Amino acid sequence: MQYHRNGFNPGNYQIPDEVRKPYPNPPITDLPTEVDVLIVGCGPAGLTMARQMAEFGDISTCIVDLEPGPLLFGRADGISCRTMEIMEAFNSSEMVVKETYQLRQNSFWEPDSDNTENIKRSHKIFDARIGLSEFTHGIVNQARLHELLLEGMKHSVTGLEPHYCRKLMKLNVDSNLTQDLDAYPITATFERSDTEEQGEQEVIKARFVVGTDGARSIVRRGLGIELKGDSANKAWGVMDVLVVTDFPDIRVKSFIQSKDHGAVMLIPREGGYLVRMYVELDLLERGERAASIKLTENDLIAKMQQIYHPYTVDVKEVAWWSIYEVGQRVAERFDDRSLDAQENQIPRAFLAGDACHTHSPKGGWGLNTSLPDTFNLGWKMASVLQGKSHPKLLQTYAPERRKVAEQLIDADRQLSRLVATQPSAKQLSADQRKTDTTDIEAFMARQNGFIAGTAIGYYPSYICTGQENQELAAGFNIGQRFHSAIALRVADGRQQHLGHLVKADGRWRIFIFGSTHNPCDAASDSGQLIEFLANDPASPVVRYTAQDADIDSVIDVYGVFQQQDLAIENIPDFLWPPGGKYGLRDYEKVFYGEKNNDVFDLRGIDRSRGCMVVVRPDQHIATILPLTAHAELAAFFDEFLLATDCN
Repeated sequence: MQYHRNGFNPGNYQIPDEVRKPYPNPPITDLPTEVDVLIVGCGPAGLTMARQMAEFGDISTCIVDLEPGPLLFGRADGISCRTMEIMEAFNSSEMVVKETYQLRQNSFWEPDSDNTENIKRSHKIFDARIGLSEFTHGIVNQARLHELLLEGMKHSVTGLEPHYCRKLMKLNVDSNLTQDLDAYPITATFERSDTEEQGEQEVIKARFVVGTDGARSIVRRGLGIELKGDSANKAWGVMDVLVVTDFPDIRVKSFIQSKDHGAVMLIPREGGYLVRMYVELDLLERGERAASIKLTENDLIAKMQQIYHPYTVDVKEVAWWSIYEVGQRVAERFDDRSLDAQENQIPRAFLAGDACHTHSPKGGWGLNTSLPDTFNLGWKMASVLQGKSHPKLLQTYAPERRKVAEQLIDADRQLSRLVATQPSAKQLSADQRKTDTTDIEAFMARQNGFIAGTAIGYYPSYICTGQENQELAAGFNIGQRFHSAIALRVADGRQQHLGHLVKADGRWRIFIFGSTHNPCDAASDSGQLIEFLANDPASPVVRYTAQDADIDSVIDVYGVFQQQDLAIENIPDFLWPPGGKYGLRDYEKVFYGEKNNDVFDLRGIDRSRGCMVVVRPDQHIATILPLTAHAELAAFFDEFLLATDCN
């Protein structure tokens, strides 16, 4: 797809440039006085949390933001493979895939040894992340991703929409009520910022609050949580521009380092014409902020043009620009519990996204770390609010995501040093300036799984266990996301990405990867497991599913088998169960491996023994068990799920 040919125009890219218009700011409606979940901030973390909570009609959610309406342009642009997988869980990946620039190559430019005033391409390589996922790392306006999340919220069962023009003035958490799950310990006071009712105050009481209100988070300050880490010592400019140039790699992600004028990191943008440029500026004095640097967009353009010499870059339009400082900090806590809190204390207030980790934007990690924060938290909060899980499940959010934030800060610190030509001191001699791009290439190769988000894993815990069985499926790493692969559906022969079956609906998944024994044989290992899951009182499916609910409403079970000649009518009923008010059969739960692209080979599954792979609602692998481990499977779910009153 091509757009922005005659100038940058934000909005829905499915509408032609000539008639596309920015969305008008939505009307302002009164805030509710009491909700289950209050979300402060409409960035990627906040909207992902809201998108998840919107799936549950029995949970009341309110999301508020200071701005008068949705984001239109600027900010983040990179969409990692893992973020694309999450968007697939929200049934929104197809539009992202269609509209994004797909990042396939990287080029590296250094001073020309024959004339160091010029730059020269040293080499070009394929992007290291290709093949880590069925999705490709993409580049698209953050506002467009927001729009897709907002559309999903609006068209959900709850019809959830944000409340804009609200500034959080005060947040209070009543510690006397935090252990009572039915209580509303959160009191938030907001002030209207629209012209009609400017200054009017509104108060909301909530059972839980999630602060996704950015690096200067008022929620974080209200909870008394500090950011720890390095202060900024380096300034960069960033701008989205439409250019006419003779630079040959204008449509390739490029790392460009000049001898004397600094560095540029170029990111091609969606639509075929727009590009983003990160321009290295001077180092900051101690305590100096980027906001105090008196530069204009023309200064950034002039600096960029010096770096590109001898190529010309004629900027025709600047869609957005900003100056920022590089600093890496992470919050000491991600929830309202003190560091010495009692083991049984239930967290009621949470931080996510830039509210709890700040860094440079060059690695594309801001959005791609913020969004998974609340993808992790959302299903846990919903499960607790619905009475399906023990409240202690909420304690797992902070340690899981804080580990990722610490890894992010370390990686960003490394990348920031590598990309810059003057990384550590304001006065550098010519031979001290760094212009070697091979270190950047090595870093990208070494960190490719983390950058893509596909290698991010969680510590062993009661929802990440079974490491002793890892060899049963070596390619499904416990704690990491379920790495999708294609299988064929028994009922109709259709190809299906197994990972796309794990939707953001709060349900757990069990994938039965069968052994060499035919699952249609009741005496086989798969047959006995299916019988246990369907009928045994100890079965987690039986124990935790209400009698009047569909059998797969809490735990959704799939079968993936090696036998090529299976017939759906011979498969046990449990794997093609009736559901809904008419009892219609579900024919989309049983698969077999392709001959030439077999999931058993791709993911290192032990063919002789098979295994169970239990996948969390956030698509991360919770445990791997032998097919015969019925009691162990029951014990896993018994640790945190709560039996229904209906059984």
